[in-house]
Formats: sequence, C-alpha cells, structure tokens
Amino acid sequence: MKQNLQNLGAFQNQKLLTRAILLAFILALLTGCNFPLSTDLTSPTISHQQQTERAGILNPKGLETSEPEGVETQSTPIQPTEGAVEETLLDGYIYYLTQQGDTLPALGRRFNVTEDAILTPAPTDTGILLPVGMPLHIPDTLEEQLPYRSLILPDSEVVYGPSVDDFDTIGFIESAGGFLASYEEEVKDKILTGPEIVHWVAVETSTNPRLLLAFLEYQSGWVFGFPPGAEDDPYPIGFGATLDTGLYKELMITARVLAQGFYGWRDGSRLRLSFYGGESVRLAPELNAGSTALMALFGSIYTKDAWETHLYGEDSFLNFYREAFGDFESRAAEVEPYIDSATEQPELVLPFEVGEAWSFTGGPHITWQTGTPKGAVDFAPITGEPPCTVSARWVTAAASGLVIRSERNVVAIDLDGDGDEGTGWVLIYMHIAEEDRPLVGLQVEKDDPIGHPSCEGGNSTGTHVHFARKFNGEWIGVDDPLPMVLSGWQIYAGDRRYEGYMQKGEQVVTAVPYGSSDAKIIRDE
Repeated sequence: MKQNLQNLGAFQNQKLLTRAILLAFILALLTGCNFPLSTDLTSPTISHQQQTERAGILNPKGLETSEPEGVETQSTPIQPTEGAVEETLLDGYIYYLTQQGDTLPALGRRFNVTEDAILTPAPTDTGILLPVGMPLHIPDTLEEQLPYRSLILPDSEVVYGPSVDDFDTIGFIESAGGFLASYEEEVKDKILTGPEIVHWVAVETSTNPRLLLAFLEYQSGWVFGFPPGAEDDPYPIGFGATLDTGLYKELMITARVLAQGFYGWRDGSRLRLSFYGGESVRLAPELNAGSTALMALFGSIYTKDAWETHLYGEDSFLNFYREAFGDFESRAAEVEPYIDSATEQPELVLPFEVGEAWSFTGGPHITWQTGTPKGAVDFAPITGEPPCTVSARWVTAAASGLVIRSERNVVAIDLDGDGDEGTGWVLIYMHIAEEDRPLVGLQVEKDDPIGHPSCEGGNSTGTHVHFARKFNGEWIGVDDPLPMVLSGWQIYAGDRRYEGYMQKGEQVVTAVPYGSSDAKIIRDE
C-alpha cells in the first residue's frame, strides 16, 4: 500500500506540472487532488433545474473540454486465447475471437446479425456460454465507422470477484488517511463511517471496491486528500441527482450505472453509449463488458469531449487507476476467464421445507440494484399471517455452504466454502428477519433453516424472501446461459420485471404479485 501511495504522489506531481493546477498535497501517506476541476476545463454557471436530467442523473459541475489530441479510437487486435486458431479472413465477414460470457444471441444483437448467420467452427447450441477464444466469422453489417474500439478495462475489475481477493477496503481507506477515513453519514437510520459505506456498497452491489475508490478519488480527492469544502459537498462524485445526496447514494448511482453498462453488454441489450448532454454513439461490437461499463459511467457524467479527455487523454482515469491501485491488466490475467463454457449451476432446491405451500409472488426481476440482470425470484409463505409480519415459517438453505454474510436483512451462503464472496457460487437471500438469522461462519447443510421471511430490508409490500445467485462476483440471470433450476423447477423470465413462470415437466406455476391459487407451489422433494 505504501508503494501505491508513493506512486500516486508521483503521478499527481506530474499532473500539477502538465495542467498547472494549484492543489494542496499532504506528503507521506496522504496525497489529495481534485482531478476534474483542472484549468483546461470550464464550469459554466447553471442551476440544477436548468440541467438536462437523464435517467434521474444530473451533472452539477457541467464540465466540458476541448477534444484531446491523439485520441485512440481504433481497436487493438484481439489476441488469441485458449483454443484459438490462426485467423482466416472471409470476404464480407469479421473475424472475432469469443470472450468470457459471450453467447450467440448476445453476439447477434451486438453485430446486428441473426444467430444462424454467425459461422462457428462446429455446430453450437444457442444460448450456451461459448468457449473463450473460439474463432467466429460474423457478417460485417455495421455500415458506420465506429469509434472507441479499444478494450480499456477487464471484466474482473468491475465486479466483486476473484481479483478482489484479500483487498481490505476499510483498511486501505484508513491507511490512505484522507477525508473519507473520518467521514460519517446517516444511512437508513444508522451512522456509518466513510470506510463502512464504501465496503457495504461494494459487497452488496457486487462492485469492485478498487474501482469505486479510484472513481471517488478521481472525482473528489476524498480518499487521499482533504479537498476544501468536502464536509459541505452533497455531491462528492458529481452526479447531482436532486434526491440522492451524500456519499452512500452517489456510490449507489456509480454501482448502478456500471451495472447497466456491464450486464447490458453481457446480454446484448445495451448497444449505444450515451454522453451527458444528449449525444450518443453505437458501441463497437468487439468490446468487453468491463470496458462498456466504464464507458457508461463516464458518459453519464461528462459531455462527449470531456469524456474523451478523461478516458483517453494523457492524464486519463485509466492512467490514474493504474498508478493508484496497480497493474489491473496483470491482475485480470491471473483470474480471467472467471466464467466459461464449463460453468454450470450446482444442484439447488427450493428455499423452503418439503410439503409447505408457498406462493410464487415475484417472477424474475433485478438481482439487486437497477442494471443487474433479472436473476431474482420472490416466494411468500401461505400461512394466513398478517401482512408484513415476521413469518413463523423458515427459509431454508438451497444447498450446503458457509454463511459468509448475515447482516442488514441479507444472508449470503458461499457454496465453495472458502469464505470469499467473490469466488464460486454464492446464494443471496434478502428480507430475512433480524431475529434467528444464522451467524457468520456457520456451516449449513441443504434444507437447514437460515431465518424467517419478512418485510425487513429494502422495499416490500408483503412478507417474502428474495432469492438470487452470483458466480465469481457476477449476478446471474434466470434464463440461459445459466438457467435457474430449483428442485427441478426451471424459472423463466417474462417480458417485464416480476413476470414469469416456473415449469417442471407439464406443471406450470405463474408468478402473481399478490398471490393466488395459480401462484401456489408445494415443494415435493
């Protein structure tokens, strides 16, 4: 860590020389700056009401820049990985090597072709995860010359996955010694410190804490420094959403926008990059989820010209990130691919006891915050108990594993038992009542009780349990390529959130938000 701080100080000194910014630095362990407010950026006077609001996000700083010289917008060659063969060019086709998480449906949407138009080395089922490094020939149908084709950030640097490893978020912030270390804020009727806020946002949203800290420091200087007026700044990151003030909510917006870019790219539903101010461009189809996530984050807060400066300029965020938190490319090379064609869901059972009647009240919907895939389902006990009471019924373990989180009405079970929430399969249960929750470190077996369903934690209109899955830090949707199957029931998502059904053989149960006989399910095994 000391070496990282020394590297950061050198990086900041170079920034002072090249951009002529008057900033205060604290030597030894403390180094602070306010990167976006450099002298080559203009900050027009503009009221919150006058600013353009897009997706509930405002930009109070209104930063603009001139276009930087030498912006790299052409792709770097995609290097062959496992199983790749020598490139063979076909007229009218693009040669593409598959990346982790790729499926034919998603690639079809990104390249604007039908699945059957993609030439594969061997017959390949639709919807499955493709082997990493598989050579494909895809019709070249995109007529426009697309910019920003370089892969700029690995997937593993976005999610709370294997690359997080033993990174101590709270310890790092405290050692950095900046304003963030002593910051406090009331979050959901509880006073949390700055280190606790970053830790909880990272863990609960499954977002890489290094990326959150780097973005916060780049925007505010809070991690290593003491920027003037920090204690009175409701928007340390600069989103400026009218009702979302303070560090916790600004970090939650950060995680949300990253998720929108990341998971939207994974399933091929997000094809355009939008910038603050209204401009947009089509995303190059050969990008990866990590790159599109970071592009989306900076696009949500900066105009197009400023965005290019901050991602491709000499003093870019990526250069800063590398100086402050180490070589992220090498870090990613040690853990990627962390999801591949061999990945399968382990056997899971319904999260309640055999013979009990429950209602399938929530079809597939977001696993956590907006932007995450439709990977969660809701079950409510049929007991006749008053609405929003803590039920006498038990939620049970869908598989054997280690309880690694039991707090804030969430229980997380680590199926590989290594105690790391960023590796392997992890089951997430929400709305678990405080009473009778299991202790962290408890080894549970399949069907062991892990708490009572309730309305506690998050928004809830009735007693239920919210159930979701993660693999190596990625939230997993219920449909292909890793379908959710519980006690032989496969879950299918509807067109809208909370719609969908479960099917086992010829039996079908449709989700009904307020429960009905059609939504009743009795676990029989």
